[in-house]
Amino acid sequence: SAPRARLKARLKRTLPVRGPQAPTVGELMRWYCLTTNTHGCRRIVVSRGRLRRLLWILLTLAAVGLILWYCAQLVLHYYVASVAVTVRFHKLPFPAVTLCNINPYKYSAIKGHLEELDKQTMTALESLYDFSGSPTLRARREAGPEPPKKNKFLQRFPLMKIESLRQRTAIDLGTGHRRRIAGTVVSPEGSTMVKNPKDVVGFQLCDSSNNHSCVLYTFSSGVNAIQEWYKLHYMNIMAQIKSEEKQQMSYSAEELILSCSFDGVSCDAGNFTSFHHPLHGNCYTFNSGNNSKILNTSTGGSEYGLQVILYIEEADYNPFLVTSTGAKIVVHDQDEYPFIEDIGTEIETATATSIGMHFTKSTRLSKPYSNCTEDGKDVPVENLYNKSYSLQVCLHSCFQREMVKRCGCAQYAQPLPPNADFCDYKNYPNWMYCYYKLHQDFVKEKLGCQQICKEACSLKEWTLTTSVAQWPSTVSEEWMLRTLAWNQGRDVRTVLNKTDLANLMVFYKDLNERLIVENPANTIVLLLSNFGGQLGLWMSCSMVCVIEIIEVFFIDTSSIILRRGWQKAKKWWQGRRGGAEPEAGPEEGPQRGAQGHDNPACSGDDDDLPTFNTALQLPLSPESLAPRTPPPTYSTLHLDSSAFREQLASPCGQAGRAP
Repeated sequence: SAPRARLKARLKRTLPVRGPQAPTVGELMRWYCLTTNTHGCRRIVVSRGRLRRLLWILLTLAAVGLILWYCAQLVLHYYVASVAVTVRFHKLPFPAVTLCNINPYKYSAIKGHLEELDKQTMTALESLYDFSGSPTLRARREAGPEPPKKNKFLQRFPLMKIESLRQRTAIDLGTGHRRRIAGTVVSPEGSTMVKNPKDVVGFQLCDSSNNHSCVLYTFSSGVNAIQEWYKLHYMNIMAQIKSEEKQQMSYSAEELILSCSFDGVSCDAGNFTSFHHPLHGNCYTFNSGNNSKILNTSTGGSEYGLQVILYIEEADYNPFLVTSTGAKIVVHDQDEYPFIEDIGTEIETATATSIGMHFTKSTRLSKPYSNCTEDGKDVPVENLYNKSYSLQVCLHSCFQREMVKRCGCAQYAQPLPPNADFCDYKNYPNWMYCYYKLHQDFVKEKLGCQQICKEACSLKEWTLTTSVAQWPSTVSEEWMLRTLAWNQGRDVRTVLNKTDLANLMVFYKDLNERLIVENPANTIVLLLSNFGGQLGLWMSCSMVCVIEIIEVFFIDTSSIILRRGWQKAKKWWQGRRGGAEPEAGPEEGPQRGAQGHDNPACSGDDDDLPTFNTALQLPLSPESLAPRTPPPTYSTLHLDSSAFREQLASPCGQAGRAP
């Protein structure tokens, strides 16, 4: 249409230069090398001699390669964090301190539930080591009723003493008969070297739905085997007891804590918060933060921390469940769950244990700098502990989830998930076999929990330094034990046994808070600056040169290639539609002496006007002269011969011929 044509003509007049700077790729590259600010490219064109040109080509390519390599390194190492360590001296918040007796329940209160299990354990010891027990154990056993004729616990999961691993024979400690080992033999302790195979003791677990599917768990020590066997049955019994009854059978705060002081100020059992642990009974946390108040300390040293005296009562310990005497302590943040069985520190009796602390707070960067998590919401594992996220919380919750999923019930030592029950072989007869198989897969990282769970980005850590001294001293033992007995409400003439007492001091060694913070090592501004530095160092180039390279090597080159392809396709299509064109004769087609706009160097299918640079480099026809103005016509200068003869015949002409 006419308006469209007028608009197109107007645009051509307003923007006369369109398209690439040269009609061919070769000319475009030459033009770029002559006009660019990168000196290496210019030297390739203007250098004389092939050797110099080759040398400059190699140097330019090497510089481009180094730029690309350095820039790739900058991009690959962009998400790198730098670590800054800062030490500040100021008033520090005192951590939560959780205390537990190693013996979870008073044996005098719980022995009614464990009586049959204890007697069968003694039977196994007598069969294994010809052991009749200490006077205390014999008195406890003789005080109860006669043992049953059928050893229910030994029959369900028999303890066996291995005779020969090659012949797969063992002696059943419950019946005393020799039997053949069925199923797989597994050692939870790993590959342990045993001098005498007869020292190997284990217990066998079988799938209740398939009696031929059995696993024999072996131990290099009978102590370990009996303790593990006893613990399995113990958890099975405790899972069937109500939580209120278990709390009553454990130690109260008044029974466990005899004296307390913090920063030189007296405290009592009311300053401790109670919670029930499945394997450690009633535990008590000082400075738990439940009342929205967290204690601080402004002075370092043992005199300004927490000091407690604990009453252990060794005589009321379970002889088969625990073999050590004392208490366990965990120093943790108020929002963290105290994993006593994993990170608890044991405190000896008849000693004064001093625990000095250094506080460190670390903060890491999350994705894409690391694989840590801010709050655990991006981890597909439900938190069963009702505390802040940590790697331990995630791993235990993940294992409990798989336990409920595969075995149908929850393991007793961990929190109970919603709509689930604790395992016991009365309702779930196959749970022990399932639990051991599952735990074996968990240790071998086959459950996927180690892959799902992530480290927490923020972490508070108290580094503990423990020192031990004898307590009470020989000279102060008498009066101190009598005073503590009086504080406990006993008769002043009653003297406590020092092996039932433990003195604990928890304090800051100094008030230096160490902050470890990760910060991004690179930013966009720094990355662009590094790019510019590399370009200037190797090519004497700037970011404008980069834009120029993109324009010439990508946009203009692609335009030339596409236009040439379009011209060829257009010519082929025209020839196909009109048939073969006749060969042009000497009279047809461009003449040899074509000049001006008829010059073949200026003709072509490209409608774009040539630029100044391309006009200077237009090739001339080798068979024609340079374009010039055509000469004028000289036919008007020819003389008329007839007129000339008439002039000769006239009198003037004749007179002119007279002598």
